[in-house]
Amino acid sequence: MSSDTDLIKLYSARILELAADIPHHGRLDAPQASVKRRAPLCGSTVIVDLSCTEDRVSDYAAEVKACALGQAAASVVGRNIIGCDIAQVSAARDALKDMLKSDGPTPPAPFDGLEVLRPARDYKNRHASILLTLEAAVEAMEEARAQVTCS
Repeated sequence: MSSDTDLIKLYSARILELAADIPHHGRLDAPQASVKRRAPLCGSTVIVDLSCTEDRVSDYAAEVKACALGQAAASVVGRNIIGCDIAQVSAARDALKDMLKSDGPTPPAPFDGLEVLRPARDYKNRHASILLTLEAAVEAMEEARAQVTCS
């Protein structure tokens, strides 16, 4: 079991900086898709709104109510998702999950900033919160794709 000191180290200055500065925080007025995800263990929630043009995210916002780790993940996603296609966002989600669960490689660029969350791999109860934003984003992109705007 990890000690309180280890838990304090988990919340590094960089994670706290990211958590305090989430780009595109809030909601879009008229998104193509909107997805709400909740982590049942901790109650963290994320609502992702997005629109796509020519298979890429053209507008994005997220309302994030999560721990600092979930907020930090949302911050990295918010800084990098516009212009990405579903393959890039899905690859980031899958790599983040692998990084947390199996100490796999860092998610590929432009989401490589998620590396800052590697120390959370030892805190399985935090994984769901960290994954929320990317999971919701992929689901929203699939919904937008179903509208034939994202292909």
